Amino acid sequence: MVAQIDRAYLGARPGRAWPRLLAYGLFEGRPLTTRGRWINPAVFATARLLCRLPALGPVEAPAFILGTGRSGTTALGVTLSLHREVGFLNEPKALWASLSETEDLIGSYHRGPARYRLGAADADPALCRGARRIYAGYLRAAGARRIVDKYPEMIFRTGFLRAVFPDARFLFLSRGGAATAVSMTSWSRRHGRSVSGEHHDWWGADGRKWRLLTEQIVPEHPDLAAHAEAMAGLDLAGRAAVEWIVTMREGLALCAADPRGTLHLPYESLCAAPALWAAELERFLGLAPDPGFPALAATRLRPPAPSPAPPPLPDWLRGPFQATEAALARHRPPCPTSSGKPS
Repeated sequence: MVAQIDRAYLGARPGRAWPRLLAYGLFEGRPLTTRGRWINPAVFATARLLCRLPALGPVEAPAFILGTGRSGTTALGVTLSLHREVGFLNEPKALWASLSETEDLIGSYHRGPARYRLGAADADPALCRGARRIYAGYLRAAGARRIVDKYPEMIFRTGFLRAVFPDARFLFLSRGGAATAVSMTSWSRRHGRSVSGEHHDWWGADGRKWRLLTEQIVPEHPDLAAHAEAMAGLDLAGRAAVEWIVTMREGLALCAADPRGTLHLPYESLCAAPALWAAELERFLGLAPDPGFPALAATRLRPPAPSPAPPPLPDWLRGPFQATEAALARHRPPCPTSSGKPS
């Protein structure tokens, strides 16, 4: 399946395949855990070319899907890509790496120093101009009005994104910790491989992402930072739990600090009532009503399997994990209704 396009997608709206194929071929790039990395030079060349050209049009209120990987972010992005006004970029990390070498957490494109957090001060004028021109180029070529960019780790860079796109909209997708951690662990085991003596998996090149997370983000959380020595010995499930904890806390803080610009989407609620959430997404993103979109969302977002049991965690990690689950439950937004009012 190329660019997340399957037969059902083509049958529903074949015209929406072009923006996805364009994004896949020239704007997203392929990370080190995937095949087809030969396409990356073309993606970097596209970025360089668009940065040099005059702006090809405005970039209005781009939306960013944020959260933890393996929590339904791709499903949400593909669903939104079926809307007639949307062009969807699925983790265009190569584009962002072309603009800032310090943003590559995985090590797919750069191996120098990297930073989990980027703020407004990191968005210099040349970077802002380049990002806007790249996005405008994609919108023009795709025939779309609004970009949706799915890059979960950008949840730690919302100040940076606001400096680049002051009218940006943030979609914070949360999912239960057990389901997310189990999915992350399974993904890493399936896709992990050794390449020229280097191990590539969820945690990047030889654990690069994990080192950056523990060095730069975990110290912000006293209940985790107190166990720095024990953290070094965590297995894949324990690592996944740590990433989920700090990311969900970041998302809840974003919702509290920027309630007008952030929409919290609990994955379980989204899949239980996709048509209602589709209408809410149109409202929040300022999209023109698309009469067929709610029904299409209902075909793409199906109720997930029952949540698995939490992975085995050491005692010191179980407490923060359970506390984060409780915080998500307390701040879970109500499901929209057909009247547009919370249920």
